[in-house]
Order: sequence, then C-alpha cells, then structure tokens
Amino acid sequence: MPGSERSMRRRSVGRMGAAIGAGLVALAVASPAQAEVSAETAYVFNTFSFLVHGFLVLWMAAGFAMLEAGLVRTKSVTTILLKNIALFSIAGIAYYLIGYNLMYAGVDGGLIGTFGVWQADDSAALSGDFSAGYAAASDWFFQMVFVATAASIVSGALAERIKLWPFLAFILVLTALIYPILGAWTWGGGWLSEKGFTDFAGSTIVHSVGGWAALTGAIVLGARRDRYDSDGRVQPMPGSSLPLATLGTFILWLGWLGFNGGSQLALGSAADAIAISNVYVNTTIASAGGVIAAMLLCQLVNRKVDLTMALNGALAGLVSITAGPDTPTVGVACMIGAVGGGLVVALTPLLDRFKIDDVVGAIPVHLGAGVWGTLAVPLTNADASFLVQLTGIAAIGGFVAVLSGVIWLALRATVGLRLTEVGEALGVDEVETGMRAYPEFGQTAPNR
Repeated sequence: MPGSERSMRRRSVGRMGAAIGAGLVALAVASPAQAEVSAETAYVFNTFSFLVHGFLVLWMAAGFAMLEAGLVRTKSVTTILLKNIALFSIAGIAYYLIGYNLMYAGVDGGLIGTFGVWQADDSAALSGDFSAGYAAASDWFFQMVFVATAASIVSGALAERIKLWPFLAFILVLTALIYPILGAWTWGGGWLSEKGFTDFAGSTIVHSVGGWAALTGAIVLGARRDRYDSDGRVQPMPGSSLPLATLGTFILWLGWLGFNGGSQLALGSAADAIAISNVYVNTTIASAGGVIAAMLLCQLVNRKVDLTMALNGALAGLVSITAGPDTPTVGVACMIGAVGGGLVVALTPLLDRFKIDDVVGAIPVHLGAGVWGTLAVPLTNADASFLVQLTGIAAIGGFVAVLSGVIWLALRATVGLRLTEVGEALGVDEVETGMRAYPEFGQTAPNR
C-alpha cells in the first residue's frame, strides 16, 4: 500500500479499493513484464493476510496467559488464567457492540466515530465488485485481537491482590470506550492521524495504552502484602514456573509476527509480500537485541543474569520496534530493540523505589518501551516528526492515565478493588475461584 495511506489503520471501503488499485497499477507500470493480479486475487490475498495474521495475534493471548501464570505465585495461577480468557471474551463482545464503529465509523479527522453495533457487508464482493479490497469480517477480526492485546497487558501487573469482577469491569470500559477512542484519533483517521502521528502496529496505541492503565491501577491498588519491608526493600516473591513463563514469551514472540506483519494491511502484491518479510525480520532481530541487552546489563549491574529480565527484554524489544518495523535496516532494528531491553532493566528497580508493585514487569515492557519505540520512528522514517510523535504520546498517555485513574478510584470507592488481608494471605485462587492450579501441592502457605 502507498506509504501515505498507512497513517490510518483502516480506510473506508472506497479509499481502500482505490489504494489497492493504485498500488497494482504502479507495480505494473514499474515492471511491464510482470503481470498484474486481478482485483479478486488481491481481495483474496488481503483477506487471507488479515485472517492468518489475526489468528497469530490471537495466539498471543495464550502467550500472555502462560507468561503471567509462570510469574505469579502458585496460589494465584488459576485466577490469572481465568482473567486472561475472560478479558479476551469481554474485549471481543465490547468491540462488536461498541468499539469498532466508535473507532472507525465517520471519524473524519475528529475525536470519535459513531455508537452502534458493527455489521459486515460483503454484498458488493459477492456480486463481483472487489473494490473494497478485503472481506469486512476479516478486518473486524484483525482489529479485535489488537484491543484484546491491550487488555491483556493490565492483568499481569495487578495480579494477586485485585478482585476478579472489578478488574473485569475496568476491562469492559477499556475495550468498549478507552481504546476505541484513542484508536479513532490515530488509526481511525482522527486528529492525531491528520497531524501525521505514526504508529505502524501499536507501540503507543496498544502497548502504552495498556501500560498507562496498568500503572494507574497499580498506584490506586497498592502493593501486595509483604512485598516491601518496613525499610522499603523488595521482598522476593518467586513465580510458580519459570519454564511456563519462558514458553509464554516464545508464544508471544511468534504471535508478534502477526501483530507487526499483518499491520502492512495488504498482501495483494509483490511489494506487500516484500514489506511483510522485512517487517518479520526487523521484529525478530529487535527482540533478539532486547534479550542480549537485558542480559548484559544484568551481568554488569548485578553480576548475575536474571531470566525474567531476559524474557522481558525480549518483549521490550518487540514493543520497541512495533511503532516502526517497516523502515529500519536490520542493524538499526536490533539497536532499537536493545534500547528497549535496557529500559526494562533500568525501570524495574525505579518502580520498586516508589513501591509500585508490577508483578510481571508489564509497565517497563509495554509503557516504557512503547514510548521509546514511538519516539524512535523518526530515526528511520523521514515522514515522521519527533514533535508530532511526542504530541501523540502525551495526548494518549494523559487521556488514558486520567480516565483510568478515575475509573479505578470509582471502583475502589464503590465495589472495592482489593482482597482483604486474610484473603490475600490465603490466595486469590482460594477466594475468587476455590480452585487450585496445582492441587497435588496441597494447601498453599499464606506467604508463599
């Protein structure tokens, strides 16, 4: 697709068809010997790209579930798994009923779209008119799994002390209103898009949104009982399974290829196939850079390598490159990811200094690296402006932080957010589900 069209993630049917047609004509003019594919063939391949990359992003939900299950304590595993499948389901229904149209229908340079239930209309394609460029349902599916990803970021940070239903109430507001409004500003063609804000696959729009929501929630909720001693020193609370956390990281790494590669938004030409291939390579090498940077910094600072830091370094590298995986060289992509991995090692103790308890490290990974990745876009993309990128980060961050803070405080004042001290000692699984993820281990000790 033409680069000028990429500022909006999803165009109207007419503009999408025109963009595809223009791209195919340009390709044919540039290479007369190469046959142009038919409009129907481009329609099929574009639809295929949305669907396949979409289910790779859906697979990231499994990655989040495994990562978080491995990093929480044994007495919290069942609830964290329940939260992950529940939030994904809420995100899908909310995006169908409200979110999609609020994000895309009639934004036209403004703040929001329209309220209404999404409906697919492929009647033109069924009659032989393929100008839409893709099946409507494939686009909805691809967009929906992104909003679910933003919601997944919040669950791990607030684990082990938040009640289930107030958490899910927040997720409903996040996926039905907060994320779609910010999406309308950017990918939906709203005011930030008009200014030229660039976020290819969501370092800010997805990851920092989830990060800001997690940060405000962690501040309002408070730290886990006994996480910090009377002098403010961190008390270790080892997770249930490092192998499970590592598996979750690899699943996320795989799913991220769909996250970034699918954001090319087309597979109807050789140019699109080449672009997606380059995005895959840059995404992978950025994650590798994040791992190595985190390991080296851990060795230098602590004289030991921390596996959890290496895992979060991989994720931070992925978040960092997500805003602009289409323009860097491979070497520059590696450096962008490496900075993200370094930020994780630097920001994690900073949170502890302020007694902000982030169980899985979601805030440094998704917020810290998300901001960095968005600011890094102008380094390799001449069409991007540092000032505009900073404006987008500030506007989105301020909106999410303020609105999330209000919602968290309202929930705390009404239904309550936190388990009782006794309930937290017993474990969130015992209180919220009555089920143990590892029943053969018997009763979990209160402070385990």
